[in-house]
Amino acid sequence: MASLEQLQEMCLSFPEATEEPHFEKTSFRVKKKIFATYAKKDQKACLKLSLEDQSSFSSMSKGMAYAVANKWGAQGWTFFELQHVALELLEDALKCAYKEVAPKLLATLMPE
Repeated sequence: MASLEQLQEMCLSFPEATEEPHFEKTSFRVKKKIFATYAKKDQKACLKLSLEDQSSFSSMSKGMAYAVANKWGAQGWTFFELQHVALELLEDALKCAYKEVAPKLLATLMPE
């Protein structure tokens, strides 16, 4: 189980990551590009993953991570149910999301 505070802490630990409002959600960005959002009312995070990572995390999470059910899902946007997903799995997914949108130089600063 992951909390908003844990999600924030992980996201903001990434190089040059910022937290900004995004409509009724909180977004986490690098160089103005969103890599994750959080919807408080749903307790869901939405991460921008590659389609390969989306498939991997969806299959590993046993229904706790799944593609957004519209054109955004086909672009890699993936919901994570924070009240059920393992913290380690979320951390790995956040790293992948960050690397997906970060400039290459910043992405190389992330540990594997």
